[in-house]
Amino acid sequence: MSGRVQVMNAVTASLVVAACIFAGGLAGLYLHRILPQHHLTKETQDVIRLGTGMLSVLASLVLGLLIATSKSSYDSTDRAVRSYAAELALLNEILRDYGGGASVPRDLLRSYTEGLLQDVWPKDGERTAVLEDDKTRLLLEHVRETIRALKPIDTGQKSLQDRAIDININLLRERWLLIEQQGPSVQRVVLVILVSWVTVIFASFGVYAPRNSTVVLTFLICSLAIGGAIFLILEMDRPLDGVMQISSWPLRNVLSYMNW
Repeated sequence: MSGRVQVMNAVTASLVVAACIFAGGLAGLYLHRILPQHHLTKETQDVIRLGTGMLSVLASLVLGLLIATSKSSYDSTDRAVRSYAAELALLNEILRDYGGGASVPRDLLRSYTEGLLQDVWPKDGERTAVLEDDKTRLLLEHVRETIRALKPIDTGQKSLQDRAIDININLLRERWLLIEQQGPSVQRVVLVILVSWVTVIFASFGVYAPRNSTVVLTFLICSLAIGGAIFLILEMDRPLDGVMQISSWPLRNVLSYMNW
């Protein structure tokens, strides 16, 4: 599935949510017309307000929790990418300090960084981020093999070789952590339950609201605002894709240093 398609899916989902909530408000306005008068007494209104207040608190808590969860996932991936870029830069510096004998693993490391950039941030933008590309993974493993094959001539080079191997192993581990973090952190069933609650709340608002265009416009604006919140949740839950994609600058910056 391409990145553009996934963005459209998030936009579509947020518009569907807004439409459901707005329809709930309009349904409440219609119910006021057809309900018998004894269902519209002040006592009934007080009970509905109590129930709506409870639902409003629950919906606010769940919405805040979903936003916090997706933002935490987004920030965690962002920190992981920056940490990964720092490890790549450090490995490149160590291989540079080793000397000309480490030119082969340095070239492979540069090729790996270029491949990783293309996998996660494709230039054409027509596909989603891919972290599990076997060709790119094999490049990183080949870097480790060539580092192990180095022939240090003194204790200094031996120390640099050992340190480079440790960093390479860390890169392999962090790569798998990034892959495992890409699953959804927000369950769709929770979103469905939240939207159903908010729809009921808007319907209760409509039952006792005045019948005029200002009320309808207010319902529309609030519905779109909640739909926008759902869009943010869905986008932040996909930190390597979509309109809120994490910046590729850390890795591109590292690659520019590797080309020196």
